[in-house]
Amino acid sequence: MSVARIVSVFGATGYQGSAVVNALLKTGTFVPRAISRDPDSEASQKLKARGVQVVKGDSLDKASLVNALKGSEAVFAVTLPTFIPGKDEVVQGRNMVDAAKEVGVKFFILTSLPSIKAATNGKYSDCIQYEDKVAVQKYLKASGLPHASLHLPYFLENFWKTNHLKKTDTGYNIAVPNYPATSRQSFLWVERDIPAAALALLNNYTDPSKDINGKVYPVVTANMTYPELAAKTSQALGAEVTYTNTGPTGVTRIDDMFAFLSGSNGYYTTPIPNPDLVALGMKFSTVEEFLAEEVKSRFGN
Repeated sequence: MSVARIVSVFGATGYQGSAVVNALLKTGTFVPRAISRDPDSEASQKLKARGVQVVKGDSLDKASLVNALKGSEAVFAVTLPTFIPGKDEVVQGRNMVDAAKEVGVKFFILTSLPSIKAATNGKYSDCIQYEDKVAVQKYLKASGLPHASLHLPYFLENFWKTNHLKKTDTGYNIAVPNYPATSRQSFLWVERDIPAAALALLNNYTDPSKDINGKVYPVVTANMTYPELAAKTSQALGAEVTYTNTGPTGVTRIDDMFAFLSGSNGYYTTPIPNPDLVALGMKFSTVEEFLAEEVKSRFGN
């Protein structure tokens, strides 16, 4: 009898994790297990109805995670930012890593970010949403647990998740704070490219020749200026789409983040598509596909 290859997913009812669960369900190779603080929630019940294992576990309670992760071959981990009330991102990450190591998890995938503080020699030091993820990534590396990290750029789904694409009297406008029109940005289609990257790692991590352990993989769908993205969006929607730099928000961690990203043209220098992930069998999506499949259906007339 074959043993189920269980992949426990943190954030399975959220943005990134739900996309990974969907992909795992389709493989026939891996069994997704959703780690949920409330297995009785409506979102958890919907997962159960689709045949997903839902197990109670709180990322701020290591003991609950030890119970939740037993029998898991791998983990896909998303940590929530400390600025969300009641969350401490570093504690979350350490608990996930410690529990995974204790129960014998063989491979750990972490979604993370680079250090803005280090990249700017301390110029921008208040971006806690980046630095906490860096701390978790360092803790994971020091743990000795076989792992890989996915570094993520701006989410294309922010068109509707954070209302960056809005209807105007003459068409649509993309509005982003503190981002000059001449600076490029790195973009990611979360729903397609995060699970594709995760599956590429899961399918190959047992092969030492692939040299996956400990590596960081930027997952970038495209890199372009916002006016260029507006032009592509205009073509997809058949309507005028403009871009507006709305200026500083007054929130330091947000303004510094956009200042850093705009000053470094989206930061990530890995060729697009990332050749290391392509070599593992990943097929990247495109902005054009995203616009045709997601934006046109949501915003088109």
